[in-house]
Amino acid sequence: MKMRKTPQLGRRYAAGLMTTAATLAMLSVGSVANAQDEQSVFDGEFEEIMVTSARKREESIFETPTALSVFGESALKALNVSNMDDVGKYVPNLNVSRFGVGNTAAAAIFIRGIGIQDHLITTDPGVGVYLDGVYLGRQMGSNLTLKNIERVEVLRGPQGTLYGRNTLGGAVNIVTRKPGDEEGAEVDVQLGTRDRYAGSFYANTRLSDKIAVSATGSFKHRGGVGEAVNLPNPEAEIGEEKEFNGRVALLIEPSDTFSLLFAIDGMDNEAGQSPYIAEVIGAPADCCGPLPQLGDADFPADPDDLATAVPGLESTSANALGVSMTAEWNMNENLTSKFIASWRRTEYTGGLDDDATAYHLSEFPEEGEAEQYSAELQINGSWDNFDLVSGLFYFNEDGSAFSGPFNFSPFNGQVDTPGTIANGDFFDLAQETDAYAIYANGSYHVNDKLTIGGGLRYSEDKKEANALFPSFGGVRDFEEVDTSAVTWDANMTYALNDNMSVYATVQRGYQTGGLPPRPFGGEAQFDPFDEVKALNYEVGFKGQVTDNWLLMASAFTTNYTDFVVQVSEPQAGGFVTRAGNAAKARGRGFEIDSKLNLDSGVFINTSIGYLDAEIRSLEGEVLGVAVGDKLPLAPELTASVLAGYRTMLDGGGELTVQADYSYRDDMFGQVVNSDTELLKARSLFGFNVRYTSEDGTWDVDLYGENIFNEVYDQGRLNNTFHGFVGVVRSNDRSEFGLRFTKRFGL
Repeated sequence: MKMRKTPQLGRRYAAGLMTTAATLAMLSVGSVANAQDEQSVFDGEFEEIMVTSARKREESIFETPTALSVFGESALKALNVSNMDDVGKYVPNLNVSRFGVGNTAAAAIFIRGIGIQDHLITTDPGVGVYLDGVYLGRQMGSNLTLKNIERVEVLRGPQGTLYGRNTLGGAVNIVTRKPGDEEGAEVDVQLGTRDRYAGSFYANTRLSDKIAVSATGSFKHRGGVGEAVNLPNPEAEIGEEKEFNGRVALLIEPSDTFSLLFAIDGMDNEAGQSPYIAEVIGAPADCCGPLPQLGDADFPADPDDLATAVPGLESTSANALGVSMTAEWNMNENLTSKFIASWRRTEYTGGLDDDATAYHLSEFPEEGEAEQYSAELQINGSWDNFDLVSGLFYFNEDGSAFSGPFNFSPFNGQVDTPGTIANGDFFDLAQETDAYAIYANGSYHVNDKLTIGGGLRYSEDKKEANALFPSFGGVRDFEEVDTSAVTWDANMTYALNDNMSVYATVQRGYQTGGLPPRPFGGEAQFDPFDEVKALNYEVGFKGQVTDNWLLMASAFTTNYTDFVVQVSEPQAGGFVTRAGNAAKARGRGFEIDSKLNLDSGVFINTSIGYLDAEIRSLEGEVLGVAVGDKLPLAPELTASVLAGYRTMLDGGGELTVQADYSYRDDMFGQVVNSDTELLKARSLFGFNVRYTSEDGTWDVDLYGENIFNEVYDQGRLNNTFHGFVGVVRSNDRSEFGLRFTKRFGL
């Protein structure tokens, strides 16, 4: 198991990828490029929508017995979606939080109230994120820039059979464009307010009948929203965004029955800390000596400014490098095999000055890393009435996190002297995970209308973790956590006619056991918790109700056993985050996706989600803390509306005008359900006006995001010990600009 290392990944590989990708772009400028086919319920004409995520084989979205939202490339651009955080605005019962260590590259994804806000190595996400079939084990760095994307698929509900571990809430599948599918090149340039400038390119070409290559590269920058007012030479503005990323893929097809796909991608993100404030809620605890009482004079007049006196806390970084190989072999007319192998490494720096003043009350700089390997072998079959997906899966992850010198007054350091942290302590946390699984899933077509299916998966996880905290007395604590589970699903789909179907499904999901990330109170708090299991009952409808109305609806009830309650609270010596198994929890609700196209060129797309997520049989206290009955970061109501008008102009070309709206209801920051940790509801408005040339080779977009500049809370966490609430504010501010896209060839 690896110990702490200083993050070193960064521009050395990002620059290399950008250079390689630029060279490939020059090779394909003269090739033919076609506009991306619309494959989303949110854009384009009604046509067959194909997905691969639900049962790991390509099929119509109307045949999949699960709740699923799909966004094609054009829809992502029209909605001004640039990363995973933006996707979270338009999917029912999906919420994305970015509390993690003040780093804007973090994305804590919650589906139907299931997810985890923490990012440290001993915590696993409750929603799985997959990039071309490769599982991404960490939330830090998962707020991916969505370039070269064919589509994004969001599966809601436990996906324990085909996707296995840590998909208790659902899964997000990101599919990139395949080399050789469509030759050409595309260049995108963007300029906007708040010092926004960005550019990207995509190139796809065949070098021969058997070899194809694609490349993409992008850069984006946006100015900050505030300043670190007490630092003479700050490294970044508060909320500043700057990122390079690139991806190169090579497809080799030596025969009609065998192919090899190699891909490498990299990301270098250097940004400012997320906007953060501290709200005073009362006098600090008087247990261990005098502490200053915070007041208005201690905070900057502009809430987006930061008053920290510790250099380095105003900036963050996140770097990633990944390599994957996918081999596919059509063994005969009925059987195919696929092998996916990958390696990925992420590193980050960040941290928060929790009190957001020049005092040294609570300051935790942090850095971390994670390295993962995965391999999956699939054997799939298709016969007249039967389809089969089966496989073996292996995953290894080795990672660590380090914080220091940190300060938690009055237990170390200085309280009221501005400057670097003096005499601070440190903590060190590391974990290695080995995960194994075997699975099979099949569907039998009873007749032209009825299909029944089911699957079974066995998963086993072994974790070895160690931790060293000041309260451990200088002795490193080692723990092992072994968990396993059998998960399954059973489903039925019935075709009402050629365009409409209903389905019913029962799914068993599994979340691995683990260890709490911040046991500042001593070794006794570094105590393993057990796995969580979920049983989901769901019914749904999918189809084209009329010639111009598409509708997908689902209703669900999910019961969770041994549900993990995670609680963060200040205790002597540090900000303790503990986790333990509560008895039972339940989530129930419904989801609707609708698309209406009128003959006049008007289109209206809506999504609505209702969620009642609660702990049902929790008596008294868990982990010594009284908790509420509502799950955290689980808004009761989520909704979005996209309305627009599309018309052909007399002088040639197409004009599309649209406006969008996104709503997330009130929600609690953590399961304590304290009024001071309530995140208020927020409403966001945007627009996009696009002109597409008559020959379809270029577009120009006039866009507006969060046009009324609503500033909302991303996370709230009580620090009653020092008398304040730490609040991570949104970095999603109003922005207006132009984007020009040029496609070479026709």
